[in-house]
Amino acid sequence: MLNLSIVLEDSARNTPENTAVVFGDMRLPYSMIDTVANQVANLLVSRGIGKGDKVAVSCPNLPYFPFVYFGILKAGAVVVPLNVLLQSREIAYHLDDSDAKALFCFEGTPELPLGERGRAGFEAAEGCDHFFVLPATPLATESEYGESFWAALGGMSGEFETVPTSADDTAVILYTSGTTGRPKGAELSHQNMLMNVLVNDKMFPRTEGGDTYLGVLPLFHSFGQTVIMNTGFMRGAKLVLMPRFEPGEALELMRREEVTFFAGVPTMYWAMLTKIHAEGAEKPTSLKIAVAGGSASPVEVLKDFEQTFGVSILEGYGLSETSPVASFNQPGRPAKAGTIGTPIWGVEMRLVDHDWKTVEGEGPGEIAIRGHNVMKGYYGRPEATDEVMRDGWFRTGDIATVDADGYYSIIDRAKDLIIRGGFNVYPREVEEVLMTHEAVSLAAVVGVPHDSHGEEVKAYVILNPGASLTEAELTAWAKENMAAYKYPRIIEFRDALPMTATGKILKRELR
Repeated sequence: MLNLSIVLEDSARNTPENTAVVFGDMRLPYSMIDTVANQVANLLVSRGIGKGDKVAVSCPNLPYFPFVYFGILKAGAVVVPLNVLLQSREIAYHLDDSDAKALFCFEGTPELPLGERGRAGFEAAEGCDHFFVLPATPLATESEYGESFWAALGGMSGEFETVPTSADDTAVILYTSGTTGRPKGAELSHQNMLMNVLVNDKMFPRTEGGDTYLGVLPLFHSFGQTVIMNTGFMRGAKLVLMPRFEPGEALELMRREEVTFFAGVPTMYWAMLTKIHAEGAEKPTSLKIAVAGGSASPVEVLKDFEQTFGVSILEGYGLSETSPVASFNQPGRPAKAGTIGTPIWGVEMRLVDHDWKTVEGEGPGEIAIRGHNVMKGYYGRPEATDEVMRDGWFRTGDIATVDADGYYSIIDRAKDLIIRGGFNVYPREVEEVLMTHEAVSLAAVVGVPHDSHGEEVKAYVILNPGASLTEAELTAWAKENMAAYKYPRIIEFRDALPMTATGKILKRELR
């Protein structure tokens, strides 16, 4: 018997009165999260949903998320977390593709009409029979979109005996953002997810008197789910939920709740630093550990953060397919800025060419990963699984180098590579150089079609507040600081860049 819900159950048994979740003025103890999750499990069983059935959840970072997530696991069912930015047609696709029997959907807000989209998606999905609304008003028993969560839980017992699942049973299906073709569901077992939690917990020293995590990374995404919610719950930590990242509010919450552990994507760190430097926002002093992933952090941001906060950002790497953490700048070893560190305990990494042959020396090559964190495969897609998996190895699509000490550095996504006139240009390298210019705050580089060169290098740039610089001046500067085939011939200034729900820059929208 191995069930991921143990990360909550164990803490609810050992420290029932400790605060598990903080949301606005609400402070919910571990015992309550566990009790409501038990009611959710009883509700699912009463509707004929049991072991191995898929149940989708579409919800931002609200207390509902852990209630539903752990309730589904306790029932022996499989959690299918959905990105809250999906439109109705996409919701229907995910429900159909995962064979979901039920959907728990947040009612939404005027800015995010999730209830409306979820209901339409549910109506369009063939085999999905149950729709539960997570109301925007706490404890509301009615909703225009369907059966309210609280009404459905009425009369459900707060006791439940978790359905025994085995280590290899599927716990979660995480959909990958699908930059190539339609999104695919990575099937992760209870063991995949639990081992990743155990290794994460071991990697970071605990704070005396208990840890406080700021949960701003979306919990529907693997990074927030494993590193923040599941590892935080396993430690009996306090989880401060933030549904939408806003740099001023994040800094305020860190100060008020004395946050010790923050995990974010590079753009979040950049936004908080901008807030402190441009507006003199006060910086929190309780922070002990700062973790970054999702995409490579610009070295300038790493330096600035360490100077400002006195804490260095530890960078790691992983994918939905690897539960997610695969490598890390691990405490107890020297951290190397700009690298993704070394493979975590129990995981191997190597560089391969397109024929799966090992690339000797520093590379570059494509990262392949083997270990307890690698998914079972893509749900219902044996061909897609065979393309990326061989003998337990998973190939990631990320191009990297490795140094003599075994530290990996991501050069770029294989698909972001720009080939200009036969030369390989790695956008990240160009972005790093552009960001050393004192007027540049953030840069994103993409390849755009070109008649004679095949592709041309284009940079989208956000300038520092009050900086005066023309596109032509920056191009001239870039020409002096980069090889002729690398520097961007086209530069466009922007006030903002398109981002995913997790704060990654959406390069496909810039191309």
